[in-house]
Amino acid sequence: MKNYTFIPIISLCILLMGSADVYGYKYGLGSCLDQDLEQSIWSSIEKENLDGFIFLGDNVYGDLPSGKLLKMQKAYQIQRKRLPRWLMDEKEILAIWDDHDFGLNDGGGDYPYKKDAEKMFLNFWNVPQSDLRRNREGIYFKETKQIDGTEVEIIGLDTRYFRSKLRGKKNAYEQNNDSAATILGQDQWTWLERSISNSIADVIIILSSIQILATNHPYEKWDNFPLERKRLLELIAKASNDKTIIAVTGDRHKSGIYQNKDFLEITASSLNKSASKGKETDPLLIGKTYPIINYGLLNIEPNKNKITVSIHNKNGQELNSKTINIH
Repeated sequence: MKNYTFIPIISLCILLMGSADVYGYKYGLGSCLDQDLEQSIWSSIEKENLDGFIFLGDNVYGDLPSGKLLKMQKAYQIQRKRLPRWLMDEKEILAIWDDHDFGLNDGGGDYPYKKDAEKMFLNFWNVPQSDLRRNREGIYFKETKQIDGTEVEIIGLDTRYFRSKLRGKKNAYEQNNDSAATILGQDQWTWLERSISNSIADVIIILSSIQILATNHPYEKWDNFPLERKRLLELIAKASNDKTIIAVTGDRHKSGIYQNKDFLEITASSLNKSASKGKETDPLLIGKTYPIINYGLLNIEPNKNKITVSIHNKNGQELNSKTINIH
């Protein structure tokens, strides 16, 4: 597996300097990939001619009810063998985690083995020893790239390591309006606000394992902590005055595209673990959700002044898409 943080970006720079025909950059998107289930979806994804792939959490299922990490190491070993070589050896890989590769179903900041789980995560994804994630708590990160003359900043959030306890019963969570309750924690919030406020990028891509815009469903989401969601939405709204903002999320075992006035969100889930077929609605949902095995695409095309997000079934058929202009 190559060092995805540096080598692909260098290759991209060489490509951009050596050709006037670069169309942009295309990411595959996905989450919820059980190492013990079949992964035939990769044959369709390979045909998309991707430049990179973003894993949005639950990249393995290694959690146990006890929280112990006995299963996690084995899950990573199996997944390492199952992920296709064309992907891991040839493409840029970015990854954040969710609960099942964090170590505890719906787990948060009080999870006692989170430091060990973080080390396993960073080792699996070949994050270099010099990376900031190796020397601080949490797997959040950012990186910037030039795509056909347009600066794109990718910000990956950690919605697990610092999160306060959920309120309510599992799959029926209630809003926590305590001003001290948090999703990101103080240090990550400071980092995020500085990153976005000081960014000179034309496009910002925010990666969050849990959904930001959805409010109707009773599962995990930013709306479980309304004050945290409000804070994030206000931060994005301010930045969107002169930037194009896209959010990419996972977790749900169903996909969908959402939009408010300030940014577009695509939820890409699940790569091989589909959800129940219940109908779901939401005020900010475009079209419907797709509770089937699927993957997403994020196609950044500065020369056409557009970004397209799309959802595809396991055979590659497009189910839904949305195109927006770059500011």
